[in-house]
Amino acid sequence: MLNDDDDPTALHTRIDRTNELLERMLAEVAKTPSTHAVFVDAGYLYAAAGRLVTGTEERGAFDLDAEGLIDALIDRARQIFADSRLLRVYWYDGARRRIHTAEQLAIAALPDVKVRLGNLNANNQQKGVDSLIRGDLESLARHRAISDAVLIGGDEDLVSAVESAQGHGARVHLWGIEAPEGRNQADPLLWEVDTQRTLDLAFFQPYLTRRATTPSYDATGAPRPTRDDVRFTGARIAAQWLAERGRTALIDLLPGHPYLPAPDDQALLVEAERQLAYSLRGQSDLRRALRDGFWEHLRTQY
Repeated sequence: MLNDDDDPTALHTRIDRTNELLERMLAEVAKTPSTHAVFVDAGYLYAAAGRLVTGTEERGAFDLDAEGLIDALIDRARQIFADSRLLRVYWYDGARRRIHTAEQLAIAALPDVKVRLGNLNANNQQKGVDSLIRGDLESLARHRAISDAVLIGGDEDLVSAVESAQGHGARVHLWGIEAPEGRNQADPLLWEVDTQRTLDLAFFQPYLTRRATTPSYDATGAPRPTRDDVRFTGARIAAQWLAERGRTALIDLLPGHPYLPAPDDQALLVEAERQLAYSLRGQSDLRRALRDGFWEHLRTQY
């Protein structure tokens, strides 16, 4: 007597059933849209786009229309990945004690955008951003949440993030920013990704505007002030600051000691140069004395 394994009819029936299941699975997969996400290293973007459009990497020297730029990035990705849907834009930046600035809060409120913060050290360098990018890339790729990742960055430390995402089956597309001279992306990163694109001056120009220039002072045109002179100037500016803003603003500022928010630090520098008629740019010892004087006065008022 033939059993099912020996019965050709039964065998053909099982094969037909298996083929039918495979066809149904393939049809379901075909219905599932691919998904992409955009990962932006904001430190790289500000520095590279700032230099390209305004000639400076200093954030305080220009304004960025982040909403307009993010919309432009989304549109560009939509053109390239026409049959794919956007998961979201991840915006990686640094902040003192990982506390959002007003600008970062405005970006976080945008639709389809998630802001992720690393820290800033005393030299305003980002710390922990690369590990955040790697964690998100790896997690999303491992869970099949994305099929394609657009990475806007240039640091060689991002190579491990690329390798991790690729190891889980995602394709990584590196977008760079045109450099006026040379390159602003590490070669090992360029070698590792699946595709590369460069966004040019015309792409960024509508979204960056240089701020009005402030009077400049020639360090060679006047005698160099002493550290005590600069410290006293910092204290005098602190007294003016306190008179204008009040003790409530002081209470908000003190937890950040010895650091000042970037806008306040820039305003302190500009006002000190005006009062001293002397440039403090590139003179780290005098700038430290200025901040010391500013903080010493404020802390005596608390």
